[in-house]
Amino acid sequence: MIIGVPKEIKVQEGRVAMTPDGVFELTRRGHKVYIQKGAGVESYLSDESYLKVGAVMLDTIEEVYAISDMIVKVKEPLESEYGLIRKDQVLFTYLHLASDKKLTEALITSGAVCIAYETVIDKNGALPLLTPMSEVAGRLSVQQGAKYLEKPQGGKGILLGGVPGVKPANVVIIGAGVVGHNAAQMAAGLGAQVKVLDINLNRLRYLSEILPANVETLYSTNMSITESLSTADLVIGATLLVGAKAPHLVTREMLKEMSSGTVMIDVSVDQGGCFETTHPTTHLNPIYEVDGIIHYCVANIPGAVPMTSTRALTNATLPYVITLAENGWKAASEQYQDLRHGLNIVKGDVVFKSVADSLNLPFKELTF
Repeated sequence: MIIGVPKEIKVQEGRVAMTPDGVFELTRRGHKVYIQKGAGVESYLSDESYLKVGAVMLDTIEEVYAISDMIVKVKEPLESEYGLIRKDQVLFTYLHLASDKKLTEALITSGAVCIAYETVIDKNGALPLLTPMSEVAGRLSVQQGAKYLEKPQGGKGILLGGVPGVKPANVVIIGAGVVGHNAAQMAAGLGAQVKVLDINLNRLRYLSEILPANVETLYSTNMSITESLSTADLVIGATLLVGAKAPHLVTREMLKEMSSGTVMIDVSVDQGGCFETTHPTTHLNPIYEVDGIIHYCVANIPGAVPMTSTRALTNATLPYVITLAENGWKAASEQYQDLRHGLNIVKGDVVFKSVADSLNLPFKELTF
């Protein structure tokens, strides 16, 4: 199979979809890999490192799309890429279609086979291709939150972990999944007082057992969220409905209960955000203020640390890329249920129900 890896064009997106190690695993199996020149530079992966393992370098993104049977990316295609996606071409990347009807319609029109990293579900019900970036995003959300709590950044001027004789910050994390777990680990490790809210009692029990004593778990209700927000210094939105739009668990009305300079970080922004006041931002302009509350809603948080993120992502995606390259999308999806779950759009049809329902589009049951 011919696999293409274009340079990411989202604002300040430094990740690349494959490391030279991953390329080598494909070329040694007889597959052709085309990499756009400079695709790995921001992740400190040189063009020469790809050439050494058998990749072919191409000058432009247009050339990469034109020659490839399968495109492997990190982020969803942007509007300038829509016309490059070909009929029957396999697109394997993060898509987050439930909050982006324009992209969804473009992919329907393209006739391509679109497999979303974030809806690949393994036999244990886990999300193996979302997990590594959720780990990064969860940890980085606390790092960014600590920065924007600083007074020069518009925050309250509070140190997350406090100092002896001065109480630490209060951190509220809505969602106890991978993002929430990693955010809680980081915040607790820095000495903050942490509350984690979720509706999954088994998950709350698990986190209660493994996290330190400065982490409190709470069952999530409208009232418990509102009460927690009233004393929060940093709020992290970490909810996930697989393939569907995130619910608005923090309304604008709730912001009135919060003190000026509180920081809210919405890691769920890719799926529409779990704060009513969320709208996507970039690493260039990451924050905005609503009613005195600082919002950080960057839609590609892990892109800020590409040296870490690129390697973590390739570790997870490579076995699936190899499976698709060796078998083709159809046989691979028939054989492996996790890849079948990843199929979102197949040759003009939306085949993932949550995406169809979120966007009020026709759903077609996938049959082979």
